[in-house]
Amino acid sequence: MKTILPILCLSLLLVQCKKAENNDELSRYQPKPYVELKHPDWSKNATIYEVNVRQYTKEGTFKAFESHLPRLKAMGIDIIWLMPINPIGVKNRKGTLGSEYSVKDYYAINPEYGTKDDLKALVKKIHSMGMHVIVDWVANHSAWDNELTKTHPEWYTKTKEGNFQPTPWYDWADIIDFDYDQAGLRKYMTDVMKYWVKEADID
Repeated sequence: MKTILPILCLSLLLVQCKKAENNDELSRYQPKPYVELKHPDWSKNATIYEVNVRQYTKEGTFKAFESHLPRLKAMGIDIIWLMPINPIGVKNRKGTLGSEYSVKDYYAINPEYGTKDDLKALVKKIHSMGMHVIVDWVANHSAWDNELTKTHPEWYTKTKEGNFQPTPWYDWADIIDFDYDQAGLRKYMTDVMKYWVKEADID
C-alpha cells in the first residue's frame, strides 16, 4: 500500500500536466472576432485556372491531366487550382459519383484520381514549369461517414435533438456541418493543411 500511493499520486500528476499542456496548445486555436491574412506575393495579380480532375480528361486522373500543362502554361496561367482531391463519402451520397465536396478522409487521396505519389509528381511538374498549385480545401463540412463523426462528434453542429445536420443553406444533404467554435477542430484543420503542404509541396 505504501508503494502504490506514491505511484498513484505521480500518475495523477502526470495526467493533470498533460491536460494543462493540451489546454495551452489549444488556446492559440480559440475563435477570434477578426483574423488578418497575408497573401503571398506569387498570388497577387495572378491568373488562376480551376481544374476538375474527374471531368477534365477521359481518364479523370492526375497523370492524364499532366499532359495539358504545356497548353495551360502557354495560355498564361500562373496558378493551377485543383478542385477537392480527397475521397468522397458513401453514406447519403448524391447520385452514383457523389460530390467532391463530401470529404470522407482529409488525409487521403481520392483513388479515382491516382495515388499520393501521382499528386506529388503533378505538383512537381507544375512547379518545374514556373506555376503554382493550390487545392480547393473543404473546411466547412464533411461526409456523413468521415471518421471524425466517431472520434470527434463534438466538432459538428447539431439539431435541437442532438443529431448531425447538413449546412443550413442549399440542398446539401450529403454533408454535415462543422462547428468552428471548437478549438480542437481548428487545430485539426490547420494540421491537415500543413500535412499536404509538407507531403505534396502544395503552395
